[in-house]
Amino acid sequence: MTQHHTLLIVGGGAAGVSVANNMRRMNKKIDIAIIEPSEKHYYQAAFTIIGGGESTLAKHTRNEADLIPSSVKWIKEFADTFQPEANTVTLKTGDVISYDYLVVCPGFKMDWHKIAGLKEALNKNGVCSNYSPETTEYVWECIKNLKSGRALFTQPAMPIKCAGAPQKIMYMAADRFRQKGIADKISVEFFNVGGAMFGIPFFAKPLAKVVEKYGIKTHFAHNLIAIDGEAKTATFEFTDANGNTQQTIEKFDMIHVTPPQSAPDFIKTSPLANVDGRVDVHPNTLQHNKYANVFGLGDAASTTNAKTAAAVRKQVPVVVDNILHLMKAEALSPKYDGYGSCPLVTSLNTVILAEFSYDSRITPSFPFLDPRASRWIWWIGKKIGFPWMYWSLMLRGIRFDIPHKSSYATKFVDKD
Repeated sequence: MTQHHTLLIVGGGAAGVSVANNMRRMNKKIDIAIIEPSEKHYYQAAFTIIGGGESTLAKHTRNEADLIPSSVKWIKEFADTFQPEANTVTLKTGDVISYDYLVVCPGFKMDWHKIAGLKEALNKNGVCSNYSPETTEYVWECIKNLKSGRALFTQPAMPIKCAGAPQKIMYMAADRFRQKGIADKISVEFFNVGGAMFGIPFFAKPLAKVVEKYGIKTHFAHNLIAIDGEAKTATFEFTDANGNTQQTIEKFDMIHVTPPQSAPDFIKTSPLANVDGRVDVHPNTLQHNKYANVFGLGDAASTTNAKTAAAVRKQVPVVVDNILHLMKAEALSPKYDGYGSCPLVTSLNTVILAEFSYDSRITPSFPFLDPRASRWIWWIGKKIGFPWMYWSLMLRGIRFDIPHKSSYATKFVDKD
């Protein structure tokens, strides 16, 4: 079977649904189709607070059918291969879909298999992860039931969804242990492949103070390579002071694992991929660097921005407007500056709202507030405001923006 659509979108997550609804608002007549096999849609940014015991999975789950407009054709299948020279996508069923314009945004896949024994160990014996709807509720079970021992939290190499997420759940757990009066009985430890708490020094410094407040032990340049759930051991690879690669086996009573992540395999093996296996797009226009009628955004795009919903919110209007420009043979607009936002949860009621763009430029939207401070107002945003914006505005294709500027942060840069 072959069918044709003016605009074909691969991926029905935050990016795909937002593009479809935004384009429909901008052009009432354009023929749009989405390829997306999943029937459920999750607000993934809430997985942290679900795992931390401050919300439930049900509150942040919707039916995909309720998010895709009736005027958009939903192709409930898996995309398999791309033939950009022929302007076609082949599904796993063998059906071929042709298009005039293509938007590729399938998100990241979790590479659980890259950590030996992890898939078999998950959801039992204290081995948990916030990175899947099937596993995030068990995180809360682990935190709630832990009374003493070692609680380990891991972070793999970039890129991953929201670089701050692996430590957000750690701070929530540490604060929970403090509230229960058992913090002195539990050793909270962070094992990070990187060399600092955060890739941007501006935010790494205040996070280091959070770590110090909770008495968290940090282990940098440590990469989790294996898990034995029944023995409750985790094997890490690290480089010592002499540059030699070694391994260490750590015992745990609870371990929160952030898995390595990458673009789906059908992207990696496609003509659309760059050498890193992601959709090769211009960093500002989000147009493919080889195929002019192809655009990419979201986690699987080659852009170096933080992989967050806030980044997608800024990317969607750029993609939609540039497709419309292309249809009219007009010049494309290079408006995406790499903006991303990461609400860094630092306790059960405070958040640092980290906003930054390409080249680690600090780009706050609220110039009257020091962006490094943990604030209660951002916790309300994380728990209530941002989910409402996601479901009620962003996914519905409603454009809303709060200007961000790197100049806003200048007065804070040289402060301790």
